[in-house]
Amino acid sequence: MIPVPLLVCVMAAWCAVYLADTLLRSSATHRISYESWLASRGLMLSPFHVRWQTTMFNRLFAYCARINPRALYLWFNSGLVFGMVAMLGSVVLLIKTLQQTLAQMTTDNPRIGGQQALQVVVPGVNLPTSQLAYFFIALLLSGVIHELGHAVAALREQVRVNGFGMFVFVVYPGAFVDLFTTHLNLISPMQQLRIFCAGVWHNFVLCVAALAFLFLLPLLLFPMYSTGGGALVIDVIQGSAADGPRGLSVGDIVTGLEDCPVRGVEDWSSCLSHLSHTPQTGYCVPAASLQPSWAHGRAFKRLDGTMDCCSNNSLTDLCFSYMKPLGKNSREREVTHTLTQAGSFYDWFIM
Repeated sequence: MIPVPLLVCVMAAWCAVYLADTLLRSSATHRISYESWLASRGLMLSPFHVRWQTTMFNRLFAYCARINPRALYLWFNSGLVFGMVAMLGSVVLLIKTLQQTLAQMTTDNPRIGGQQALQVVVPGVNLPTSQLAYFFIALLLSGVIHELGHAVAALREQVRVNGFGMFVFVVYPGAFVDLFTTHLNLISPMQQLRIFCAGVWHNFVLCVAALAFLFLLPLLLFPMYSTGGGALVIDVIQGSAADGPRGLSVGDIVTGLEDCPVRGVEDWSSCLSHLSHTPQTGYCVPAASLQPSWAHGRAFKRLDGTMDCCSNNSLTDLCFSYMKPLGKNSREREVTHTLTQAGSFYDWFIM
């Protein structure tokens, strides 16, 4: 569900911008200077839409269009082939999405809704608000790279670029290039296709580069970064058996449960599943090895005379307990409880 405070802030910001723009345009003393200021900076305002356009990047586009003409010819021809294949693939994907949508409308099965091939990303609904900044940065970056491809391909085909710009529609950022329509209509259809397909081709290359960087990240950050060393604890419920000074803490690395090694989230889940179907046992340990492990070197005495490593009112600590000897010939007995007894408490907090 979309957070109400976020929606209120967005609406209030756009209302303030629209109100200020309306007042300045209707002012007899500030109208001319305000419109001149907007035009000099390439700004255009309309309800829920802000647009900025400039020619400052035209030289950069022209420089890129002159780099190794033969390589650029092969590059944009590859983009043409990819664009045609992607166009056919997108038609198939849209047809499949339409079929799934119709099936969802005609059935009561809740699983159909989660099987959509294409889904609209709505902040606060299927996109956490904590990831909005990353999402909008990725949108803006992909838009800039997309329009860069159009601009360089157009200049290579002798089509003039009037300018480059960016915009914000409600909360979604984007970019665009303004091409000279007369030049675009004079070139051949093949040249036009090279220009039109250049944007999606650059986005595809950007996705491949991002995936390569993601998979090579452990190698690039080695030895400061490693994987497969265990499961990271990112949260612990307060008051649970895993909480407390002798329990788990945020940032701990779980490397094993009983005799089951944990190298990641998948191992954590599989170990919990395996241990939940096996008998849980305790361990008998000698008193000599148990007593030095007591917290702060002392034990806590209960009302019934038994000794405990944790305080008498502790509800969250993971600790050992043992029975006080009743006589000279009686055997001391100490029993420990394993972490797997409380394994279900940790299942939600490992990544």
